[in-house]
Amino acid sequence: RLILATTTWLEEHPDIQADEIIEITPEELVKASLLKTPQEVLAIFEQPQYNYTTDFIKDSLCLALDDIQDPGNLGTIIRLADWFGIRHIFCSLATADAYNPKVVQATMGALARIHIHYTPLPAMLSKWKEEGIPLYGTFLNGENLYEKPLTPHGIIIMGNEGNGISAEVASYVN
Repeated sequence: RLILATTTWLEEHPDIQADEIIEITPEELVKASLLKTPQEVLAIFEQPQYNYTTDFIKDSLCLALDDIQDPGNLGTIIRLADWFGIRHIFCSLATADAYNPKVVQATMGALARIHIHYTPLPAMLSKWKEEGIPLYGTFLNGENLYEKPLTPHGIIIMGNEGNGISAEVASYVN
């Protein structure tokens, strides 16, 4: 929607598009940014709202996050999911806000390519388990992921940093 950028950045990106583009000084950028040493551009985006169907889950791997608390961890997970080609992440309602500035920064742009869905995980997982969708859990005492063959579709569930996957969510792992 809005881009605030230095003269240098705007000259290097002449094709950039937004509803409004404002040229600002480096000093103004420092005042507007949450970072001590900001990049040469800030942008305001509309938070997307994504719908989902079971169809794409039957064709790809997705992530489910059970109460991830740390914004930096969430941002890193989103960035790694993007690198691995995962396009949908389902977050429990208690998971950190994906649009928290620390999360956005940690994603390094991956947030623009990943569809984030906040949903009550147990209800969603129950439905998908009934439909036969593979639900993989990440457990410290589990099998080695690199030795376990994964299907090309399903949900990989990751738990909270301190407590792992909750007992309720773990009960759906098949």
